[in-house]
Amino acid sequence: MAASELENTVRIRDVFDAQRAFASITALTSAGERIEKLKKIQHYLLKNRDRLAAALQTDFRKPVAETALTEIFSTHNELKTALSNLKHWMKPHPVATPLPLLGTSSYVRYEPKGVTLIISPWNYPFYLTIKPLISALAAGNTAILKPSELSPASSAFLREMVKTLFAEEEVALFEGNATVAQKLLELPFDHIFFTGSSVVGKEVMMAAARNLSSVTLELGGKSPCLVDETADIDAAARRIAWGKWVNNGQTCVAPDFVMVQRSVKDRLKKAIQEAVRGMYDPEGKGIAVSESYARIINDHHFGRVKALLDDALEKGATVTMGGQTVAGDRFIEPTLLENVTSKMKLMQDEIFGPLLPLIPYDTREEVIRFLASRSKPLALYIFSRNDSATQYWLDRTTAGNTVINDTMIHFAHTELPVGGVNQSGIGKSNGFYGFQEFSNARGVVKRQFGITEYLYPPYSDKVKRIIQFLLKYV
Repeated sequence: MAASELENTVRIRDVFDAQRAFASITALTSAGERIEKLKKIQHYLLKNRDRLAAALQTDFRKPVAETALTEIFSTHNELKTALSNLKHWMKPHPVATPLPLLGTSSYVRYEPKGVTLIISPWNYPFYLTIKPLISALAAGNTAILKPSELSPASSAFLREMVKTLFAEEEVALFEGNATVAQKLLELPFDHIFFTGSSVVGKEVMMAAARNLSSVTLELGGKSPCLVDETADIDAAARRIAWGKWVNNGQTCVAPDFVMVQRSVKDRLKKAIQEAVRGMYDPEGKGIAVSESYARIINDHHFGRVKALLDDALEKGATVTMGGQTVAGDRFIEPTLLENVTSKMKLMQDEIFGPLLPLIPYDTREEVIRFLASRSKPLALYIFSRNDSATQYWLDRTTAGNTVINDTMIHFAHTELPVGGVNQSGIGKSNGFYGFQEFSNARGVVKRQFGITEYLYPPYSDKVKRIIQFLLKYV
């Protein structure tokens, strides 16, 4: 082990031990004290939002307006929800008393889990780091953050923010590559919150199992978009185009492919093309010069997405919109593909880029068979004006979340549990559900008077009669 690596390993352990010692103090903090911590984040964000936008532009030319919407507004929305509701969340939550426990009162108290680890991705580097941190602090935990090394300017911004606002025994941040993450995962954290790919998610879960650490895994997968013949095609096209190509398609809940009823396929295709031109090329100068279109994060991921496109074309797919790529600029045009098959890699792996397969269907049963053969997605999008059709899809599919007649908006909905199911994730976040993920729901029963002692042995005829009476209410 190199000296620098050894030094970093020792430092990670020292910070972890300091946080473990401090966790008993943070566990006793009041709602007011936790609110003050969240307000510090809020004030820092509002004061330094221009610097954050500049960092994201450096990392992958993210448009300033897009940063404002997807990073700053979303984070601020999460903060406002926690600030407004934390006192209520922290109060004991009374529960009803079952008949056999007559004479007792019960409640659930949410107590902090302890020392938590947050491993965040590069695609929304600020929001997907700070959102779980808000939940962790609201629940009274300490936290160690590990942002992605693929968005270094954003990670540097986060490092400075954390150092400015918090002592290391409360919140600390470690930069670095996968080796740093592996060193962190060796430690017995009380909870681990990971956002990223399913492949790495499995590694995180295996590492957590060694210490019996609880986990929240926000993963990804191939989120389908279903469009039937009753849909408002123009509105569907705009909303699909925005959901797919915001952040250059590098969004875990972006539509990964569209299944459209054959009778409206050509209309939808034309409408998507018009929507893309309106968003990214309104003056006809080309999307490559648009200030509203981000770039692929790095050369590796550019090569990965380009390989998906090349593989599809070699196997018979056709480009009906876009297809232009510029390696030196990490630019891949918004691309619509038809004639795709399950043998193509872009229909096997999450695309996580600006390629969108368009697949026609004839019957609902055909769609259900297709979706049933695939992993459960993080999101499912349904475009239909037929309520019975919508209910049909909901009843026969499973997804982490579903949006009807729009895309992605659920992710910023602080009153909904957001997350995956099985292969697309474990656990939920947003608002109270994030607070709950970082808390131990501790059930408390208080005995005042009751009948349970009349059920103790010896089991006389009287005791048996009481038991038979209680069985009537089972």
